[in-house]
Amino acid sequence: IPAGFAKQLQRGERPQLLVAADATDPSATANAIGALQQLSQQWLQHELTGMLSYLNGKTQPYELVIQRRFNPEGLTQYNIVPGLMGVILTMTMIMMTALGITREVERGTMENLLATPATPLEVMTGKIVPYILIGLIQVALILAAARWLFDVPMHGSLLLLFAVVLLFICANLTLGITFSSIARNQLQAMQMTIFFFMPSLLLSGFMFPFRGMPQWAQMVGNVLPLTHFLVLIRGIMLKGNTIAQLWDHSWPILLFIAAVLAVGLKTFRRTLD
Repeated sequence: IPAGFAKQLQRGERPQLLVAADATDPSATANAIGALQQLSQQWLQHELTGMLSYLNGKTQPYELVIQRRFNPEGLTQYNIVPGLMGVILTMTMIMMTALGITREVERGTMENLLATPATPLEVMTGKIVPYILIGLIQVALILAAARWLFDVPMHGSLLLLFAVVLLFICANLTLGITFSSIARNQLQAMQMTIFFFMPSLLLSGFMFPFRGMPQWAQMVGNVLPLTHFLVLIRGIMLKGNTIAQLWDHSWPILLFIAAVLAVGLKTFRRTLD
């Protein structure tokens, strides 16, 4: 709202109001702008009755200027393609690691591994590291498709993007190892993976605008790493965010890794009997 807006309005100069909207999620932005325009018209009807009668409904007494930043054309691929990176990593990383240890338990090879002097942390780290390379290869392929097939811009640092991706991969791999430590067979590990993947898909803001969900759904969604990863990856690719702007959504993922790793180590020790 510019300075002197009320005086310009009273003089009939038709001042401008600026609305700067974050359009990285076009569906959420469209709903918000539509609600704002409706509120604006309701305000006109109740507060500017005299001026509206003076104008005889020909035009509004002020101009509403809307800037859709970071995605002015409202292209859905700018929102979906970076989000698909998080969805694919969540599904593949958790599933591969969850089935990894349970497969060895069923085949009897885990007994040989547990007989070695390796600690539970060393065993879990050894199971996680090979899949990190697989996850980075997946990310490289998705980024290539985003750039050359869908023309998604890349305004931020590529090195920072891979650092955020590495953090997210570690969160998913840690959770997969924990599932494999809890499950007794591959079927149980698969069921745990699906039970985690579906809430992540529905409550992370990938399919529905996050702020449009009920409060309880937002509380659950804030616990999920995918929720924060979507904000991080879209911020880097579409906004060019720096490290300082990414910290608010990075520390919840670090906290998630620490909590899940603690549960996994405790459960893994119980399997040593």
